[in-house]
Amino acid sequence: MDYQDLKVTRRDHVGCVAFNRPEALNALGTAMARELPVALRDLAADEDVFAAVLTGEGDRAFCVGADLKERKTMTKAETARQRELFVRAFTAVVEFEKPLVAAVNGFCLGGGLEFALACDFIIAGDTAVFGLPEVGLAIIPGGGGTQLLPRVVGRAAAKELIFTGRRFGAAEALHLRLVNQVVAAGEVMEKTFALARQMAAGGPIALKQAKKAINLGVEVELRTALSLEAECYNACLYSEDRDEGLRAFNEKRPPVYRGR
Repeated sequence: MDYQDLKVTRRDHVGCVAFNRPEALNALGTAMARELPVALRDLAADEDVFAAVLTGEGDRAFCVGADLKERKTMTKAETARQRELFVRAFTAVVEFEKPLVAAVNGFCLGGGLEFALACDFIIAGDTAVFGLPEVGLAIIPGGGGTQLLPRVVGRAAAKELIFTGRRFGAAEALHLRLVNQVVAAGEVMEKTFALARQMAAGGPIALKQAKKAINLGVEVELRTALSLEAECYNACLYSEDRDEGLRAFNEKRPPVYRGR
């Protein structure tokens, strides 16, 4: 597919989806919202992609949330229809079954931060700026922010950040454990892709099942979570990749996994 507002690449078993509106600080518009679920669905179906990266083109912004310039010309009915597209886009990120890392440079605000939170974890440049400013516009974070942020930083910290809408830098984001690593701004993509390739060296079925076990397991009580883990383990145990992993270990060579 030819994308208007996204850039999609694949290399070394790692797919990359980049918001591609750097002149608009990668703001989320209607076209981008339509395209993102399609791009993620294609990467999910691609057997040669084991892990993925979500980022923004340029060094000024990951994504600054909704394109308010586009929205100001919309009727309420048009805004409601766009809102449905936005929800599908955020949901597509949350439900992406393979490991997905956010590589954040520059501004990561509003829906942009919600996209990053919907990924499995975040690598941030040292000049990154985060925030959920929606209450200042008399709305609330509507891309999962009120649910995802408390799960990452805790309820009280999330309330303070959402109620005030204040911006905060990469150092504070690291302190809050919102991001996993802070690196030099010019090294964000290099470091993120190195980490993604490291993950992609593992078995793709195992990666998907580990993500499933963690994401679903933390939402239920321990006995149910352990049963879920056993189910996910069995999905790996009888795979061709597991057999290949054992052969490669005994033959002292790198495994060649195929996601089967």
